[in-house]
Amino acid sequence: MKANWMSNDGELGDTIPVSTLHDNGVFYRLLDEDPKKFQAPLDEIKSDRGYITQDEVALRPDNPNLDAICAKFIDEHYHDEDEVRFVLEGGGIFDIRSKEDKWMRVHVEVGDLIVVPAKRHHRFLLTDDKNIRCVRLFQDSSGWVPHYRG
Repeated sequence: MKANWMSNDGELGDTIPVSTLHDNGVFYRLLDEDPKKFQAPLDEIKSDRGYITQDEVALRPDNPNLDAICAKFIDEHYHDEDEVRFVLEGGGIFDIRSKEDKWMRVHVEVGDLIVVPAKRHHRFLLTDDKNIRCVRLFQDSSGWVPHYRG
C-alpha cells in the first residue's frame, strides 16, 4: 500500500502513514494472500465490524464491459455502508476524502485490505494494467449503492 496526499489537480504530495489513514476512519491491514491464511483474519474482521456477506470480484482488461463498469466508480461518491476490499491479484487506486475534505490517494496491491468508511466520499480507478481481483465484504446482503457528490 502506498498513500499520498493529492492536490485537486492530481499532483501527489507527502506520504501518508497508516496511522493518518486510521485517524481519518480508513482501516488498513496487510494480510497474507494465501487462501489458507487470509480467511481466518477476514472472518475475525467480519465478526468485529458486522459484515455478513463475502464475495469475490475481478476486473480484467479482456472484459468487454470494463470501461462501462469503471465509469460507475470514477465519479466521487459515498455509500451508506463501508466499502471493504481485500486485494488478491493486481492493484487499484482509491482516492478518499479526509475529514478535512482533502484527497488521500491510496494505491492498493496484493495482500492489502482497505475499508473506506460509510458516508466517506471517494472514487476508484484501475492501475495501468487494468487488473484487480478482490474479496468484498458487506454489512447488507444487497450490497451497496453509490450516492454521487454534486
